[in-house]
Amino acid sequence: MTDSHNFDLMGALGDDAQTLPGITEGEILVIRSARRKRNISAYRQGGRIVVSIPARLSKADERAIVPEMVAKIRQQEEQRTPSEITLLKRTGELLDELAPEITQRPASITWRSMRERWGSCTGVDRTIRISDRLKFAPDYALDYILFHEAIHLYHFDHGPEFNEILSRFEGSELASAYLAGFEAAERSLAAPQELKKLRTI
Repeated sequence: MTDSHNFDLMGALGDDAQTLPGITEGEILVIRSARRKRNISAYRQGGRIVVSIPARLSKADERAIVPEMVAKIRQQEEQRTPSEITLLKRTGELLDELAPEITQRPASITWRSMRERWGSCTGVDRTIRISDRLKFAPDYALDYILFHEAIHLYHFDHGPEFNEILSRFEGSELASAYLAGFEAAERSLAAPQELKKLRTI
C-alpha cells in the first residue's frame, strides 16, 4: 500500500530554501510505501523529484530527510547538465551537418523552467531557450529540440520549408516518442487539479 503527496520544501526549509535553487511548486513528490522498511530512495521522473520513504517514517523525519535527498539529486543533476557553451557548440554542429544553408547561429542558448513547451526562439536577438526538463534527456531528444529551435532562426513558422529541414534529423520519430512519453509520465504524476489544468492548455 502506498500514499503520495507533494512536499512543501519551502515550508520545511524556511529561509534555507534558498540553498536549493530552481525548485518549483509541486516539483517534489513523496511516496510513502508500506513495503519499504528502512531504505529511502530519490529519483527524477516526469519532471519531478520523487522521494520514496517508509510509511512509518515520522513527519519530523520526513521534513529532515526529504530536503537532504533533494539536495543530493540536484547536485548530481548540476554535474551532468550540459553547459550553455556546450549547447551552442552542439547546435552549430547540427546546423553545419544538416542545414548548411542556414548561416545564422544562435547568440545564446539558456536553460529555462518551461513546463508547457520544450523550447522557444526569438529571431530578433537570436536567442534560444530550452526547457530544463531536457537536462537529462537522451542526446537524440535534446539534439532534436536544439535543431528544431535553430531552424526558427531562418524559418519563423512551421511551413513546408521548415518541415523539410527538420525531416533531415534522422532520429525525429524516436525523439518525438521520448518527448511524448515524458509528458505522459508528467501527467501520471500530476494531482487531479493539475490534470484539469493541463487538459485546458
